[in-house]
Amino acid sequence: MLLKFKIRKTKRSNIYIKNKETAREIVKQKLNDFNNIYGFTYNRVSIKNQRTKWGSCSSKGNLNFNYKIVFLPEHLANYLIVHELCHLKELSHSKSFWLLVEKTIPDYKILKKELKAYSRSPEKME
Repeated sequence: MLLKFKIRKTKRSNIYIKNKETAREIVKQKLNDFNNIYGFTYNRVSIKNQRTKWGSCSSKGNLNFNYKIVFLPEHLANYLIVHELCHLKELSHSKSFWLLVEKTIPDYKILKKELKAYSRSPEKME
């Protein structure tokens, strides 16, 4: 049992290492594109190997993204980037937060559900 866990963990780590820099390029390009619209200021951008989160934004303005963004369809990657970018202005999921998201992703409600469904289907990831 322990050996099986280590093999899975090693496989996950190898996939992460293989895709981390591609994910960073995708994220930085999309952040730049969407932030031309929003004009927010952010600090560090990190690519992580998270099991359950797609992304996060800290109160210090640091943005974190899951490397698995490389496996998402472009429209979901765009939604994810905009979602975290808008947290720079509104840390909570308030009405004003969703209005910010809607500025560039008018169908965000549909995409939010689609990303959730995508997250529940591990076969779509990798």
